[in-house]
Amino acid sequence: MSATDEELLSARDAASFELLYCRHVDSLLGFFARRTRDPELAADLTAETFAAALASRRRYRPAAGAAAGWLYGIGMKKLADAQRRGYAEQRARRRMGMERIELTDDDIGRIEMLGDEAPALALVEKLAPEQRDAIAAHVLEERGYGEIAAELDTSEAVVRKRVSRGLATVRQRMGILR
Repeated sequence: MSATDEELLSARDAASFELLYCRHVDSLLGFFARRTRDPELAADLTAETFAAALASRRRYRPAAGAAAGWLYGIGMKKLADAQRRGYAEQRARRRMGMERIELTDDDIGRIEMLGDEAPALALVEKLAPEQRDAIAAHVLEERGYGEIAAELDTSEAVVRKRVSRGLATVRQRMGILR
């Protein structure tokens, strides 16, 4: 008998979370792709949602609702955050001369296979400490760039660049980018 989503999320072991990821990655990626019409943003939001779910899965309570609903609730928050910060990030990216990296259909197809490769969190751990800490603060802890910059006594642009470069490195190591 196959475990339910609720059982997988409550199990708290890596293999169970990987199975939950494999069950929902396609639908979550499609959900974000339909709402954003931006393949790179859809991939980023999917990764951020699963990273946040992994980091906060101890707070999931099966009695409060279905695991898939909880996962999509996190996704909706990530989407709302992205929409709020989208304009500011576009301006910052233009100022820093950073171009958006467009994902191909093959790249998006590779997202489906991420459950079979090294977990993203393990790849984040291998980043330079500045990038690792910036990603942990922004993606996992859901803190804003301004708050992180103030804590580190640096500019928001520096924090944005650390997060952007770190996520690009993780995507590259996962084989999403060529």
